Amino acid sequence: MNSLFALTPPNRVFILDESNPSPQSARAMEGSRLRWEIPGAEVTLAMPTASRMSVSVTAPTKALQRVVLRWSYPFPAETRILGDAWERSYGDLEWRGQVPHRTLPWYFLFTDGTQTTGLGVETGTASLASWRTDADGITLELDVRCGGRGVQLGERTLRAATIIHRAPVANETPFAATRGLCAALCPQPLLPSEPVVGHNDWYWLYGKNSTALILEATQRFLDLYPTGNGVPRPWSVIDDGWQAAEPGVHPICHGGPWKTGTEFFPDLPGLAQKIKVLGARPGIWMRPLLTHEPVPESWQVRTPKPSYAAGGYALDPSVPEVLDLVRADIGRLRGWGYELIKHDFSTFDVTGRWGCEMTASQEGVTANGWSFADRSRTTAEIVLGLYRAIREAAGPETTIIGCNTISHLAAGLVEIQRTGDDTTILDWMTNTLDWDRIRRMGVNTLAFRAPQHGTFYAIDADCVPFSSQIPWSLTRAWLDLAAGSGTPLFLSIDPSACGPQQYAAMKAAMAVAAQPLPLAEPLDWMENAVPVRWKMQGQERRFGFNELDEA
Repeated sequence: MNSLFALTPPNRVFILDESNPSPQSARAMEGSRLRWEIPGAEVTLAMPTASRMSVSVTAPTKALQRVVLRWSYPFPAETRILGDAWERSYGDLEWRGQVPHRTLPWYFLFTDGTQTTGLGVETGTASLASWRTDADGITLELDVRCGGRGVQLGERTLRAATIIHRAPVANETPFAATRGLCAALCPQPLLPSEPVVGHNDWYWLYGKNSTALILEATQRFLDLYPTGNGVPRPWSVIDDGWQAAEPGVHPICHGGPWKTGTEFFPDLPGLAQKIKVLGARPGIWMRPLLTHEPVPESWQVRTPKPSYAAGGYALDPSVPEVLDLVRADIGRLRGWGYELIKHDFSTFDVTGRWGCEMTASQEGVTANGWSFADRSRTTAEIVLGLYRAIREAAGPETTIIGCNTISHLAAGLVEIQRTGDDTTILDWMTNTLDWDRIRRMGVNTLAFRAPQHGTFYAIDADCVPFSSQIPWSLTRAWLDLAAGSGTPLFLSIDPSACGPQQYAAMKAAMAVAAQPLPLAEPLDWMENAVPVRWKMQGQERRFGFNELDEA
């Protein structure tokens, strides 16, 4: 690069509060650029090393909304930039040139083709942090709101974020640099102890499941799974559809109560035991912050967008009684014998938005004008409290998958993270699938969030769905890539779509995925948002993701 970026105190600092939400330029105190103030609020920076800077904020009389740091830096014209996603990605990750309005959540990297620099905030932060770049500099925005209103810190000092700078390393690829930055951002990742392989019923049954169908799917899967010493026991994960609903109704994206199953799941503890007897480990899905059981109004979250479900109450995780309810629900699932819990929808339920809707607009992560019940904590702190309550209730022996969970806050608290949106979507009106999502959501997230695998958690780029509506060439390519990637492999098998060719491919793929493997590296990710060239087990392989290609 023309000049190496060095982490220094910012050139300018702006503070936004509820009484004056337009950016107010702060004044550098004592000429050091380490303390900045406006009347009633102060930002303090500390640099214990040349690559680390903490950002602390006090605002005893203000409802603080955002802190914005700005560095002047003349980017070379040939610079390419990669960012992350708030929770799951939505087929939108790629290396690009300068896009000043592009939100880069949590971290970003930039390269001129010869050396790669990374900047990010440490995981487990107390703010929702995002970057933006333009030809003249770098902007870091720390959203410290409580929901969509300013946080009321009182006399408390908020440790808003810790910035990490990773300088270029000679002869290092951008992929290795991204992985190195992720490792630097997460001091205590939580990882599975062995390869993760399993079955999930969602892309076969879409919630219209039952005890009999789950056992059928488990046995079908186990008939293909490798045997022998050292082979990890596979998972059988019961997805959405088991929870209580009206008689004869299969709930879809339905909330709790999580106390009993439907008539299709009359004995959930017994089902867990039957899955174990067959030879698999039982897992189960749940949506912790939505319930159809009446709750006090004070427990309900105030986000202005209604939850994606027929009725129900979205819960406010800043309320202690809500966290007690979540702990009890998680503990109950664990007590029933489920060794894996996949919790879903919590980001949407508390913000009213999907990650792809959290843009660089004035509002960003959530709409203005509402707050959690506890105004003294930031959204990030409240969400962290939810994840910690789930982790505590699950205990160290239970594996957790986070889905629609905020990635930088879940790191260190979940073993597995769903890093992309669904690989297929069923149109309920026409009963047809959007199968193109396999390459947009699955391949894209595997390529661009693979550096988080083993550094934050194990990444789950979502299931390989087997359906008659999905071209076999695309299914086969996704199966072989996912199985050999070194990341968790989950299959969702519709038996009506499978014959000898499909079952043989599954059997071979599971034999590969059940082994400890090095992480696959996308080789053409600088030019291709759906990379086709990959380095796997030391060899280059090419995958075709066009539905018209021969299988």
